[in-house]
Amino acid sequence: MNRRRHATAAITVICALTVLASPALTLQAAAAPYPPLPPKKTLEQVREEIDTLYRQAAVATDAYNLAEEQTKEQSAELVEVARMIVAGREKIEDLKAKAGAAARAQYRNGGLPEGAQLVLTDDPQLFLDAAGRLRDGAKATTDLLGEMTRTQAQLDVYAKDAGANWTKLEAHRIKQAQAKKQINDKIAAAKKLESELAAEERERLRRLEEQERQRAQTTWLGTGVLAGLSATATPEAKKAIAFATAQIGKPYVWGAEGPDSFDCSGLTQSAWGAAGRPIPRTSQEQWRLLPRVDVKDMRPGDLIVYFKDASHIGMYIGNGSMVHAPRPGRDVTIAGAGSMEILGVVRPM
Repeated sequence: MNRRRHATAAITVICALTVLASPALTLQAAAAPYPPLPPKKTLEQVREEIDTLYRQAAVATDAYNLAEEQTKEQSAELVEVARMIVAGREKIEDLKAKAGAAARAQYRNGGLPEGAQLVLTDDPQLFLDAAGRLRDGAKATTDLLGEMTRTQAQLDVYAKDAGANWTKLEAHRIKQAQAKKQINDKIAAAKKLESELAAEERERLRRLEEQERQRAQTTWLGTGVLAGLSATATPEAKKAIAFATAQIGKPYVWGAEGPDSFDCSGLTQSAWGAAGRPIPRTSQEQWRLLPRVDVKDMRPGDLIVYFKDASHIGMYIGNGSMVHAPRPGRDVTIAGAGSMEILGVVRPM
């Protein structure tokens, strides 16, 4: 019994000595390394990231809107081609009926061709009448066959057009779906970033956004650009401006053209449409297709295109201001015309 107690005590002492002899191992085990925490982003970095995401969403929105317009055009073309195919088939049936009537008429003549009947007649007047009918009949038959051939060739072309248009339609639909996913992904990422901020930080973020816009506007005005700008608007421009400013307070919704919400190019297109001037649907197409004017020649009603990728657009309303639909989460509003990077100016009229 004593020996067992002595043995137990000895083992305890040996274990204790082992631990004391290896302090480094003990400390290392106690202080196992953890991955360093990522540095917290500054509010300015968050603002820049959110701004980038929304601009990427705007580019995708332009791609979606363009694909949607092309889908509408392609669908209309398909309907028109289908109408022409139906009309062509009806024409073929009519020509076949005429050909059948001609064949039945020949059968009623005893199966003799008109040429044979002409040779057998002894009456000069009947000869002349028959010769005339023969000539007219031959021409009618030739014309009938030629028309049938042309109509069938047109039907073949229409069928090819229908196939090509269907292929394009499906391609535009795929582009739409891809753009829609990209838009939703970018907006969701931006909203997630913003939602992770405390209420106080979100308010500070808004102030940072406003300060950045004011800084850019002040810099732009500092160039003296307003000194030479015209304050006169055409009657059509006045109508467009009246429409656009009447939408102030309505929310930005990507792909929207009104009446309850708008995206940036939906607002400008609807405004100029209300003034009787149809313009392209997207900001990039408005920049590409509308006549350009120098900033120094800008006048109210002109459209200001922003950023190198033409991903945003607003309407100049005079006195250094413009009206626009900014981005998701914001409403149609008036802002400084120089509050963002200006690519150029276009004039619908």
